Amino acid sequence: MKALVIGAGMMGSALAYDLAHSDDVAKVYLADIDFDRAESAAKNIGTNVVPVKLDVNSHDDVVYVMEQVDVVCGATSYNHNLLLTKAAIETGKHFCDLGGNMDVVYKQMELNEKAKAANVLIIPNCGLAPGLAAILGAGGAKYFDVVDEIHLRVGGLPQHPVPPLNYQIVFSVEGLINEYIEPAEVIRNGEVKQVPSMDDLEELDFPSPFGKVEAFNTSGGVSTLTKMFNGKVKALDYKTIRYKGHCDKFKTLLDLGFASSEPLMVGNSVKTARELFQELLKKKLPSSGHDLILMRVWIQGTKNKEQRTLIYEMIDYFDEKTKISSMMRTTSFPTSIIAQMVVNSTIKERGVLPPEHCVPVTPLINELKKRNIIIKESFSG
Repeated sequence: MKALVIGAGMMGSALAYDLAHSDDVAKVYLADIDFDRAESAAKNIGTNVVPVKLDVNSHDDVVYVMEQVDVVCGATSYNHNLLLTKAAIETGKHFCDLGGNMDVVYKQMELNEKAKAANVLIIPNCGLAPGLAAILGAGGAKYFDVVDEIHLRVGGLPQHPVPPLNYQIVFSVEGLINEYIEPAEVIRNGEVKQVPSMDDLEELDFPSPFGKVEAFNTSGGVSTLTKMFNGKVKALDYKTIRYKGHCDKFKTLLDLGFASSEPLMVGNSVKTARELFQELLKKKLPSSGHDLILMRVWIQGTKNKEQRTLIYEMIDYFDEKTKISSMMRTTSFPTSIIAQMVVNSTIKERGVLPPEHCVPVTPLINELKKRNIIIKESFSG
């Protein structure tokens, strides 16, 4: 199997690492508009990785590189995913991406029939959340005769939090702010609704040393679950996990207009408040250091006329051996696994399908376990 990873940043380099260390993958092409970055990442990974200079806006170049491989993984901005989807269909190649914007995902899904005709599978919104969490929610629901509620909770956190926000940058600041200000889609009382992000604060209890943490609404994490389960469940939601106190402090900054699109004069240039806020966060928040991921997904329903709750829980840490962060591992490794599942026919569907529609839970959990990403499954009730 030959694979192409487009984007040699944190997520792309981790994707290429996992593909290169998989038995079924003979060669990985790691492409980026910045060849030096691609070359540096390829050298760090070592075996079977070939750096490639590629501008995703150059259609002919994208098509040429795609024609060399069996599967393509997009780890660049979500703004490129529609273009890459069209190129994958044109070249007859399977394509997985990290998603992150539902408007783009729905445009990709409009190409479903064209993907089927090309005999390819396009899977947007792979990764952690959206991605792994939604796969667990949809897959776990299949256990029940009747499903009542589905709840997803995920958070990327520093192992050593520093006040005042007790947070470090584990993915793009732009994406973080977007999650915090865009409305979140939920199901409440059996109906799909839009609710404000950073609302509905709740407390969760994780094993020591974490203890009590907080979770609140953020946008994007449910992927297409609200559409899948509309009219089928009473409640469905996604919340982001943070250390206690983070929500109140960050929400105060948003309430003061720090993320608004209001133009401001800065010297001789005009910038928005949001652009300035992003720059401040990049300067003031740590972007390195050991991180961790907390995840809990639970599904409530009826099985054999008994009320039960199925719980998936994951606590994952920065990998000391490979120096790959937990956010990189839990976002990129599932995407690598899914891409390989498509090529080896573990996933046989064709078209454009987000992973919650087509990725089998048990094989994914088993593959993640081989990478020391452990998802514990338990029941209550």
